Formats: sequence, C-alpha cells, structure tokens
Amino acid sequence: MTTRPAFTFRPLLTAFALAMVSVLILIPTRPAQAQTFTVLHNFTGGADGGSPFGSLVMDRFSNIYGVATYGGNSCPGEPYNSGCGVVFKMEQHGSEWIFLPVYAFTGSDGANPVGAVTVAPDGSLYGATDAGGLGSCNDWGTGCGTVYHLRPSPTWCHEVWCAWNNTVLYSFTGGVDGGSSWGGVALDSAGNIYGTTYRGGSGHGVAYAVTHSQSGWTESVIHNFTAGSDGTWPASSLISDSSGNFYGTTEFGGDNQFCGSGCGTVFKLSPSGSGWNESVLYAFQGGSDGAVPQASVVFDSAGNLYGTNLGGALNVAFELSPSSGNWLLTPLYGFQFGGLEALRSPLTLDSAGNLYGVTEFGGISSGNCPYGCGTVFKLAPTASGWSYTTLHEFDFSDGFEPYGGVVVDSEGNIYGTASGGGPNSNRACELGCGVVWKITQ
Repeated sequence: MTTRPAFTFRPLLTAFALAMVSVLILIPTRPAQAQTFTVLHNFTGGADGGSPFGSLVMDRFSNIYGVATYGGNSCPGEPYNSGCGVVFKMEQHGSEWIFLPVYAFTGSDGANPVGAVTVAPDGSLYGATDAGGLGSCNDWGTGCGTVYHLRPSPTWCHEVWCAWNNTVLYSFTGGVDGGSSWGGVALDSAGNIYGTTYRGGSGHGVAYAVTHSQSGWTESVIHNFTAGSDGTWPASSLISDSSGNFYGTTEFGGDNQFCGSGCGTVFKLSPSGSGWNESVLYAFQGGSDGAVPQASVVFDSAGNLYGTNLGGALNVAFELSPSSGNWLLTPLYGFQFGGLEALRSPLTLDSAGNLYGVTEFGGISSGNCPYGCGTVFKLAPTASGWSYTTLHEFDFSDGFEPYGGVVVDSEGNIYGTASGGGPNSNRACELGCGVVWKITQ
C-alpha cells in the first residue's frame, strides 16, 4: 500500500470536477521546448530524506534549501516507519552540486515538514512542521507541529558536514492556538514570525504570529478562520508587502457555496491598533476562475498577485490586480487533466516577468502515473496575453508528482523537486522517494 503524507487532502468535489473537464482551455497548449533537464539528487528515503513536498528557496550565495517530508530519523508512533523528515541544502562546487542534510527531525522537535524554509538575513533558517511536538493532531498521534529555527553550530565541527542546531520556538497544541502547518513562515523586519495552520482555532485553521521578547517566544492567533466568508483551512504560506500586511489563501470558504463549503479565498491581514483585520480580496466561484487554492501567492513589482488553484471547472493560474478599491481576477491559463489536484504549487516570478510552476499530473503517463507524471511549465507575458510552454514532462524515472514551487537563479536556470519517482524506493515511499532537478533554458 502506498503511503500518503500526514497532510493527506480530502477529495475535491470529484463528480463536479470530472463533469466540467470539457470546458475550453484558455490558451492552447504548446509543445515542449528543448531544454536541458538534469537530476541533481535522487532521494533514498534514508538519512537524506524522502518525498520532498516543499518548495525550494535560494540564499544570496545561490545555495538551495528544501525539505523532505519523510526520511531521516524514525518518528515515534508513525505506523509506516516513514521518518520524521529532513531539511537539506544543495551547494554548487564548479559544475557539481553537493547534497547536504542540514537537520533530521526527531518528533519532539517537529516532524514531517511540508512548507518551505525561510532564509533569514543572518543565513539561519526558519520553518514550521505539520506534525511533531505537542498535542495529537494526526491519526497516529505524532503531535500538532512546531515552529523551528535552524542555525549552524557555533563551535568548530571536525566532520565533513555537521548538522545544524534546532531551537523549537513554539509547539502547537491543536487547540485555540492552531495545529498542523502545511505552509512555510514569513518574517517581518523585527524578526517576528507569521504563518498559518490547517487545524485548530475553531476547527478551521488560524493565522498566527510568534513574537520575541526578553522572556522568550510567544504565539498569538491573529485570525481565527470561521468557515464563513473569511475562508476555511489555510494551507499556504503568507507573504508580506512593504506596509507590513500579509497575504494568503484558504482552501475553502468564501461567499460562494457552489463548492459545498465555499470555493476558497485570497485574503489580506492588516495590522491595526487593536490587532489584525482580515479582508477577502477574492472569493473563488468554481467556474472559469477555478476553486480550492492551496498554494501561496506572489507579488510582481506593480502590486499584482499571482497564484494557482486545483478545483472548479479548470485548474487555473491566475492574476489578481487592484482595481478601484477591489481586486480583479484574470485567468492566465486553464489546465485540463483527466485527474484532480493538478496545481498545488505556487508560481515563481523571474526578473523578466515570466511565471514558472509545476503540475502534479499531466504529461507522460505510465503504469505508476496513469494521469501523467507531472510537468514543469512557463507562462510568458505577450502583447496579446500569456503564452504557455511546457518545459519538461516527467517520466517517473526522473521524477513523479512535482509538488513544491521552483526557484530561478540569476542565469535563468530553474530548480525544483518531485515528491516521487526516481530510482529509489522503500516502504515509506513505494512510488519512488523523489528527486531534486535542474532545467537549463
């Protein structure tokens, strides 16, 4: 039996979505361009981790960081012995990339990281986990997740590579404080930490802050989602603007009940003298605008937001633009597959205004991935709209089900992960333990 992650997602309106797959795609799909695709690392599910679901990030020295949701140390209570997960680093030496495990979680300090790490100005890493720590949010009771801080050891290390030190800043209980973070964290200029949890609060997730004082770190809920028009079940990371506002998405909720419990929202959190105010920038309707956004959004220099969703009539890459006090949604491209859950990853914007992302399915199909093993795509702005190009189609041997967002370096090279596939597998990752890959354009 194939192990699914601790954060397994509920079925997404299967009958509705399958009934709508005949809707016209917004822009015709174009053939894949010739690209140089290279696998940089094949995960084994062991000490290096396995099943990298999180997005990659790059520091100012062009080192790449990511998370593997499983592998590493054994996790107490987990029935599949899948491991608590690993934070890793990729360093380039000449033409070679070196894979280095940064930290392996043990359960009490966190388990099963899903969201990307955030690189602080001092080079340390902040993040959150889906499980581990306190409470009992998951089926096998492995905790409700933690907020963590990773730093290199301050003392000289005599090994070729030494694990970083992990400080648990907060352990969620699954109660009013929230629990199970599927996104990463954001930092403000004072070093305070912001994020979302999928569970807890009134049962529909929270947005939280973890702030520092002389007495230590304190968690506070800045918004408790109610499953009403404000949204429900936030699965994304938050992003901030220059005014200190934060933006994110909720999987369901909103003012349209066509999806049963709302089709999802893009929301804004604004600081005020008495706390934080939440406002919904857009509530999805489940038609050509799509539904069920799980990924975070990204800003361009003009203040427009870009994102993806995975339900409704189409799986849509979209743009949200401020307009006369409101926000106008424009579908940029509609993806159409025989399967569901095609767009979980955020979009990445390069310096030229191009957008990059991955689809979990589509592309080359095989016995292991009948709906396709997944693709990497590019959306380029043109005078007449946005043009779509498939950059790579996975064939299972080089990856399967890419899930996290990609990073683009200063030379236009693209880096990402696939959560499965590759040459290695074990009981925790029967359909392959995943890969780190690079595309040279």
